[in-house]
Amino acid sequence: MSRALTAVEGVVLLVDSTQGVQAQTLTTLSMARAAGCVIIPAISKIDAPAARPDEVKDELAHLLQVSADSVLAVSGRTGDGVEELLQAIVERVPAPRASESNEPRASIFDFSYSTHRGIVVYVRVFDGAVKKGQPLKFHAAGAHFTSLETGIFTPGETPAETLSAGEIGYIVTGIKEPGVVAVGDTIGAEKGVLPPLGGFARPRPVVWASVYPESQDSLNDLKQALERLRLSDSSLSFEEESSGVLGRGFRCGFLGMLHLEIVTERLRREFSLSLVVTIPTIEYVVTDSKGKRETIYTPSKFPTFGETESVEEPWANVILIAPPDALSGLIQLLHDHEAIVGNTHAYADGRIELTAEMPLRELMRGFFDRVKNVSSGYASLSYELLPVRPADVVKLDILIAEEEVPAFARIVSRRRVQEEGERMVEKLYQILPKQLQVTKIQAFALGRIISSRTISAVRKDVTGYLYGGDITRKMKLREKQKKGKKHRAQFDKNRVDIPEDVFMKMVQESDR
Repeated sequence: MSRALTAVEGVVLLVDSTQGVQAQTLTTLSMARAAGCVIIPAISKIDAPAARPDEVKDELAHLLQVSADSVLAVSGRTGDGVEELLQAIVERVPAPRASESNEPRASIFDFSYSTHRGIVVYVRVFDGAVKKGQPLKFHAAGAHFTSLETGIFTPGETPAETLSAGEIGYIVTGIKEPGVVAVGDTIGAEKGVLPPLGGFARPRPVVWASVYPESQDSLNDLKQALERLRLSDSSLSFEEESSGVLGRGFRCGFLGMLHLEIVTERLRREFSLSLVVTIPTIEYVVTDSKGKRETIYTPSKFPTFGETESVEEPWANVILIAPPDALSGLIQLLHDHEAIVGNTHAYADGRIELTAEMPLRELMRGFFDRVKNVSSGYASLSYELLPVRPADVVKLDILIAEEEVPAFARIVSRRRVQEEGERMVEKLYQILPKQLQVTKIQAFALGRIISSRTISAVRKDVTGYLYGGDITRKMKLREKQKKGKKHRAQFDKNRVDIPEDVFMKMVQESDR
């Protein structure tokens, strides 16, 4: 979104007249203002039975500090107001800035992948002109290519011989390698001397999750699917990893929770893959007792208690818009998720806007679902990342038969570690099958065992075939069974058979 806004001089801020201003509206508006865009306010769905055109116009006018008469009203279904909106775009949006340079230079704001044409980049040309058949290069990637086709959007792709300064269009690159093209990179002449346009930075993942195929036979299919997605999404990163029970999979990095949901859903729908996705985690900047700083994005690599000097984690600025009767529940919810509540603002229709700052870790702990539950589905939420801050978190390990299980390790708030440890132990106690020997399930944190449950050994009735006679016959058989279990335990002390479905239930459960 931010790159698309830098490619234009003006935007249409379209608000649903049945919903009013939402949290996402405020986030998008702030980005448009930061990019210096001319903003044309408009409301849509004015023909809907539940439309509130006058009220929503007043909301939008108050938000932008403009007259309500300047807010346009349109209907995509009936076409009312569309001609006026197009005319307003022509009149209010300034013409593209002219350039005196003849050397081509363009900024990438999006791209797609085609099996036959390779990567197709969507660009805004700032200098010179880009022509079909012209040798070009990516400044950040350092890769060279020849423009196979150039064109504009009308709104579909329409070929054109050149793209001149101020125009928006596409360039067919023919590249079929992942990781070369990135949003924000600058395209220039192959032997050009103009520097790249400013503001480019490689996208950095902030949310991590492991993705495994339900069947290891599908591992290569999953790898190929991730590589295909990366051709059209340079912000996706992944590396291969293995789990003792879940097998081989990939540790993937995402820009946020929405990005994670989109990628996993595309893997399931477009590539027909059955996946196991672990509970997402974030990056922590850990300084150990020797002063060494390290970025850790998986709980299994987090230092144990007593080995860390300090821990830092990313925070998020959250905007909530909800009905007034949900306010008390939302404030309590924010408190439960360690948020710092900021300002509140009331809209004309009675809805409340609430701002808060909270750890990104808490956003992933079922916060989105809880907001919908508290507000009966009427609340809207938006967030943006903030710099890292000191974190009071600890590593929670789960031990089964006194052996750590890395797949169950988590990073949790110190104030919730007891509650979380007891919950996970109880969950495992309910779903883990009985073994041939007594099995202990323990939660380990803060240098000690904080919760424990014991599963008794599976019992086989070895005296079932006996009938009548002296009781000592049964006693002898039971004593023989007891000695046999004790003998077996010496060899299989830490061997516990954890079925795959137990891991799936634990890693896929909602972290609430």
